[in-house]
Amino acid sequence: MESPKTGILILALVAIATAVGIFLGLQLRQPAQTAAIAAQGPVNSGKDHLRATYDPIHFKPAIDKATDAQCLACHREVLEDKVRETSPVGIKAAASKAWYQRLSTYAGEQDTFHRRHLVTPMARELMNLSCTTCHQGSDPREEAPGSSATAMPQSTDAFTLRKQVNPETTCLKCHGQMNIQVMGLPSPWLESKEMFGNSCLTCHAAIRTKRHQVSYLKAEAIEAAGAKNADTCYGCHGGRSWYRISYPYPRHAWEGMAPEVPDWAKDRPTESEARFLLPVVTQK
Repeated sequence: MESPKTGILILALVAIATAVGIFLGLQLRQPAQTAAIAAQGPVNSGKDHLRATYDPIHFKPAIDKATDAQCLACHREVLEDKVRETSPVGIKAAASKAWYQRLSTYAGEQDTFHRRHLVTPMARELMNLSCTTCHQGSDPREEAPGSSATAMPQSTDAFTLRKQVNPETTCLKCHGQMNIQVMGLPSPWLESKEMFGNSCLTCHAAIRTKRHQVSYLKAEAIEAAGAKNADTCYGCHGGRSWYRISYPYPRHAWEGMAPEVPDWAKDRPTESEARFLLPVVTQK
C-alpha cells in the first residue's frame, strides 16, 4: 500500500502542471484577444441602452433643437441599411418595380425609406427634411400617449399609438390622395391630365400660387422641377399615396384670391405649422 506522502506528492505535481498549463494557455491567447479588442475600436464610454432611451433629447423640449448629427450618432443604421437584392421568395429587386418607382421622376435602384427621404438625388434636390421634421419624440413606456401621469397626453399629435411618428401630421402631407373633388377635376389626374396639357401649372400658375413655403421643402427647386415634369407634382400629391384620404393643407392667401371662403376651406388654417415657418427676411 502506497504511503500517504506519495499520494500528496502526486496531487501537488498535478496541481502544479495544471497551473502551468493554464498560464501558458493564457499567454498564447493574449495576442489574439488583444488584436480582437483593438479591431473593435475604443470602448464605448457613452450611456447604456436604458439611459440612452430616456435621454432628454427624445422628449420635449430638447428634441425641438436636436440636430441630424445628434440623431444619427445612435441611429446611423437608417442610412446604412440597403434594400435586399433578392426578396425572401426569390424576386430580384432589379426586375421588380417598387411602388415609389412607378413615376418618371424616380431615378436609380430601389432604396430604403429613410434614404429616399434624406440622401437620394431627389431628396437632395427637392427636400430639406431632417430627422425631427417627422420624429417629435417617443415615450418608450408602451409608446402609448396618456399611459401614465407624466407621459404625453392623449391629445398629443407628436406620435400615434405604437408608432414613432404621427402619420396624420407627417406622412399624409406628401402621401395623401389627390383631392380631385376640391380641385374640380372631372376625373383622376391620370385620366384627365391630357385635358390640361399634362401640366399642373395650367391652373396653378394663377391659383394657390403661395405653396411649398416651409422649412422642410426647397420651394424654388420644386417649382422648377414641376414646370419640367408634372410627375414631380403628382408624385407627392397623389402619385405615391399611402392613404385614401387627402391632407388638409393650409390655405395661404394668394394674389387675386376671391374673398369668399368655400365651405371645404372654412376650417382650414391660413398658415403652415409654426415650427415649419421660414424666417422672415427683412430688407435693409
